[in-house]
Amino acid sequence: MVWGSCGPGCRPSWPPPYRYLDLAFALMGTVAFLVDLGADLWVAASYLKAGHYHWGGLVLGLLILSSLITQVFSLAWYHSDPKDLQKKRLTGQTLLILHVLQLGYLYRCLHVLKVGFHVCRMGAAEEAQRGYAIFLSHDISMLRLFETFLESAPQLTLALYIILHTSKAEIFQVLGICTSFLCIAWALLDYHQSLRSFLQDKHKLGFLSSVLYFLWNFLLVYPRVLSLALFTVLFPSYIFLHFLGIWSAMFLWVWLQGTDFMEHAAFEWLYRAVVAVILYFCWFNVAEGKTRHRSAIYHTFLLLDSVLLAVSWLCNNVPLSWDSHVVHALLAALLCYFLGILLRGVYYKYFHPTMQASSPSSYDVVDTGEPGSVRPAVFRQLVVGDVNRRTYGLAQCFASPLWDVQHPANGTLEDM
Repeated sequence: MVWGSCGPGCRPSWPPPYRYLDLAFALMGTVAFLVDLGADLWVAASYLKAGHYHWGGLVLGLLILSSLITQVFSLAWYHSDPKDLQKKRLTGQTLLILHVLQLGYLYRCLHVLKVGFHVCRMGAAEEAQRGYAIFLSHDISMLRLFETFLESAPQLTLALYIILHTSKAEIFQVLGICTSFLCIAWALLDYHQSLRSFLQDKHKLGFLSSVLYFLWNFLLVYPRVLSLALFTVLFPSYIFLHFLGIWSAMFLWVWLQGTDFMEHAAFEWLYRAVVAVILYFCWFNVAEGKTRHRSAIYHTFLLLDSVLLAVSWLCNNVPLSWDSHVVHALLAALLCYFLGILLRGVYYKYFHPTMQASSPSSYDVVDTGEPGSVRPAVFRQLVVGDVNRRTYGLAQCFASPLWDVQHPANGTLEDM
């Protein structure tokens, strides 16, 4: 969702307005998904046609795996939604068939476009209708994030590895790299925007804030992916062991934080596994409390790991030629890292939405580390209609831990 800024002391009503700009961004997200899918199929077909069956198989395998996991989450969320919302879409059997055919996520995208267009055309739509459009958008934001890090991030690493290994870049590889980078940064921004819709005491992300948030995520992903690709060039047989080791550590860390995202325990373990994959590439907070120390520990660990991976490649390629494309890529990665850190600091110092509540707490935004507070009494007066429990559960991690989410399913705020 795309929100306009809210001035000091402003308390926007719930649900927020759903404008044509929001509809346009939903359309862009759907088009980006289809373009990314087309690019992945083009890349896989190109590898298979050239006789690189292992590379083409990896691309297709990542595509199928991410699609399967995304469909599982989508179908599980449909079954946990409030009964009144289930009446507004297809029957359970039809939904099951769509998800088996791997079309569940696409149906969600098309459905939110239909609902959003109806809300925008009506102008002064009822609060329940606006709330339903926002409800759908929140789930799409989460699913887009899962799909991106299960598919785009690994495929980006694979594409860079192949280019470094073969010392040449094809057009389809460049297209795949560009779409993957854009999808990752966009998914993080869209997810962050979605969470902030529940924080009534905060400014909303404006255009410049959104651009900076997009850029510093874009710039910080590149050094991490490049270090993984360099290690894969050097030790192609050990990259899976590296992933398994880091993923296991991240999975344990997520489990120790006691996440409570899904309604069923079995799906909660799957959610933790997916979050561990995201943490393999970038920071993602899922628990209440102060994130400053957790974020510092994580970024220090990930920086050391990436440096060790890059240094291992450098030590095995001495002496270096300054005309080497890899050396240029490493220098660009170093520049991107420091520029990303600088933009992140500028964002939080000058452009991050500030909290307007009278008594700020020391609890942080789920994926950022920015202090904030939400007063439940005021929020309950503002919320009308159904609330997406999943996004709401993550968003309440911004706020005081006294504001607990105890209801096991989606519903109205009073139910929670």
